[in-house]
Amino acid sequence: MSKSFRPWLVDQLHLLPSAVTDFVPPGHVAHFVRDVVREQLDLSAMLATYGEERGYPAYDPAMMTALLLYGYSRGVYSSRKLARACEERLDFMAVTAMNRPDFRTISDFRKRHLAALSGLFVQVLRLCQEADLVELGHVALDGTKIKANASKHKAMSYGRMKKAEADLAHEVAGWLKAAEATDNGEDKEHGADRRGDEMPEWVANKAKRLEKLRAAKAALEEEAKAKAEEKAKEAPRTRGGRKPKTPPGTPADKSQRNFTDPESRIMKGRDGFIQGYNAQAAVDSKTQVIVAHGLTDCAADSGQLIPMSDAVKANTGHAPAQISADSGYCSEANIAALDERKVDAYIATGRQKHGEPAADGGSDKRNGPQVEAMRQKLREGGFESPYRLRKQIVEPVFGQIKHARGFRQFLMRGINNVTGEWAMLCTVHNLLKLAAKTTPMSSIKAVPA
Repeated sequence: MSKSFRPWLVDQLHLLPSAVTDFVPPGHVAHFVRDVVREQLDLSAMLATYGEERGYPAYDPAMMTALLLYGYSRGVYSSRKLARACEERLDFMAVTAMNRPDFRTISDFRKRHLAALSGLFVQVLRLCQEADLVELGHVALDGTKIKANASKHKAMSYGRMKKAEADLAHEVAGWLKAAEATDNGEDKEHGADRRGDEMPEWVANKAKRLEKLRAAKAALEEEAKAKAEEKAKEAPRTRGGRKPKTPPGTPADKSQRNFTDPESRIMKGRDGFIQGYNAQAAVDSKTQVIVAHGLTDCAADSGQLIPMSDAVKANTGHAPAQISADSGYCSEANIAALDERKVDAYIATGRQKHGEPAADGGSDKRNGPQVEAMRQKLREGGFESPYRLRKQIVEPVFGQIKHARGFRQFLMRGINNVTGEWAMLCTVHNLLKLAAKTTPMSSIKAVPA
């Protein structure tokens, strides 16, 4: 007797489910994201940008918002991949109700409403507060370097710009002279009324490169001049030692500017130098909800501690009882500012060696009365100090965003756009924390694109 199998009827016709809610099982995160956007988020800022009825009706902004947020939760960020998912994946169809916007529509919607999409972070955070996912007993702060949508090989130093400008100008001048001679020869051969006066493409490209290089060089000079003017406003200080290598208001030869995304910077990450941005997150200890986010083009973290601390209070209505941060945030001014705000701070005063408390850092220890007091505070707490919570609170959040959901590089360019993109990522992270409270964890794992 032969073994029987379940029928595989490829050509048999089937009726679709009666509702899109049947596309995926109950409790799936697709239902959660769709319903939160439809029922609990205020999209009035987005809807206000739409005017009178003209042309073919646009896609519902709520549907497009749910699509973007759900796509980010699945690790799908590209507008082309989102459009393809709307055609191929049932979970996306459950969100869009079978709507299939093309990739250009998705991309334009994200660009047009980036500010409004960024503003959803506070709304979702407030929902997390209502669900008792935030207590602000201890908040850990850290930054992570994320690649910009630009190659570090497309950056050039100011010193190289000066040399390249002279070389390119000489080369372009020679080619223009050669092109003029060629035109004169062709005029004699074919007549002056015949075409042949267009600039050759190989000349035009070099000329455009020269124009772009000069613009980048001028921007560096403008930055250096602005810094010099700002420094001149400060109280004059007597200073000994050697004269600076570059005069005030002049860029150093090592100053760099990227031609693709000029606002990004060369930064040192875990795997070497990248062209990127420094993304910041303040994370609550209770359930790893992000209570504040930020982004800067400065590789150093020290300037972000106080703005992030103030952002926590602005977003939640309450200041955190405790804040922990690594040695990158340690400075006399930062510790004093947190003390003024009545925040119990735990900030490493140097790099922590394996098996040693954070206070006993290496050769990069900071100095000063505030820093020394912090060092003593951490030393007295030892391995029981609240500082020990920092790594287990904030670093897994970056792991979830960068590894589990596969976000390794920004899609957009320019610091304003990239800040909005980081806000969306933080919003989605909190949405998933909110979903986990009522949804089985097995249904909210990131699915590779």
